[in-house]
Amino acid sequence: MNKNIESVLTESRVFAPPPAFVAQARLKAQDLEALHRRAAADPQKFWADLARTEIAWHKPFTVTLDDSAAPNFRWFTDGELNVSYDCLDVHLERNADRLAILFEGEPGDVRKLTYRELHAEVCRFANALKARGIGRGDRVVIYMPLVPEAVVAMQACARIGAIHSVVFGGFSALSLKERIEDAGARCVITADGGRRGGNIVELKAATDKALAEGCASVDTVYVLRRTGTAIPMKCGRDLWWHEAVAAQADVCEPEWVDAEHPLFLLYTSGSTGRPKGIQHASAGYLLGAKLTTRWVFDLRRDDVFWCTADVGWITGHSYVAYGPLAAGATLVMYEGAPTYPDGGRFWRICEQHGVTVFYTAPTAIRAFMRWGTEWPAAHDLGSLRLLGSVDRKSTRL
Repeated sequence: MNKNIESVLTESRVFAPPPAFVAQARLKAQDLEALHRRAAADPQKFWADLARTEIAWHKPFTVTLDDSAAPNFRWFTDGELNVSYDCLDVHLERNADRLAILFEGEPGDVRKLTYRELHAEVCRFANALKARGIGRGDRVVIYMPLVPEAVVAMQACARIGAIHSVVFGGFSALSLKERIEDAGARCVITADGGRRGGNIVELKAATDKALAEGCASVDTVYVLRRTGTAIPMKCGRDLWWHEAVAAQADVCEPEWVDAEHPLFLLYTSGSTGRPKGIQHASAGYLLGAKLTTRWVFDLRRDDVFWCTADVGWITGHSYVAYGPLAAGATLVMYEGAPTYPDGGRFWRICEQHGVTVFYTAPTAIRAFMRWGTEWPAAHDLGSLRLLGSVDRKSTRL
């Protein structure tokens, strides 16, 4: 490699956090060392202890690790749980009125959902799915803008044991078609459109195009009215979200599933060939998402947590849809582009909503650097206490 290029790619500086921050951290250096010692001494006991503490089991597990088919390892195999129950119901007794989702749309509209309200929305939509015969083991593709209903749809699938596969809303009709057909999806959940950079992304039009070219397994399409764009609706197949949930009860008993029951499929971007679907199991994934949200981001009760990732990526699954909710946090969602209407949008959101933990991608950080310091300097960012980023490789599943 050319030395000049290599020098740009090599970074050896270390930026230590301020001593006051270290002193207040929930997980201190000695705590981390103790965790490492416990994990090294007995890995199975380490994870078993955490799983028993952090997950509300419907049926407790007795088998921690089944390695009989290694390298296909199976964790907590005889236990039963429901991921939606662990993200929502567990908070209702003591923290039902705690803010769960704080949403800002690109036009500036703001919605707030408490854990009680989010639980009711999830149950209503879960019942709507069940009304169409969708249930345990069925595959559901979600192709939506980054709005609260995207999380509601994911949690509703988990609640009834359906397996969701989220497709990033910026992908084409062809990309959507490939993923629907590979998953054998029965249902697609989409919107009339989404907003990005001042434009409307025509999600329903792309869905119709994908289904017109194949996808014979699909018999149901739910459509969220987000932009008010005029769209065709196919009789017998297409249902408006608001009409489907209108008569549904706000209670839906969770479907208890095995620990290794598939929670979701997520496909690679396809940039190096045909997209490949990766399956994630319920218990192990939930445990990892919850603990890393708490440990890595030093999460505490009064935090307002904002991961800017779209739920179409693994980062958005773990640190928008599942980890923060399992940990009982308040999370921020923003629908649009960081540049709309100008380069200060992210900083205005941080200021207006009191964001304390801000987690974003290197791509965004490089853009901020290009735009200069004038945008963040124009806003009061005193609420921010922790900034997070991620290696590019780990954001691409």
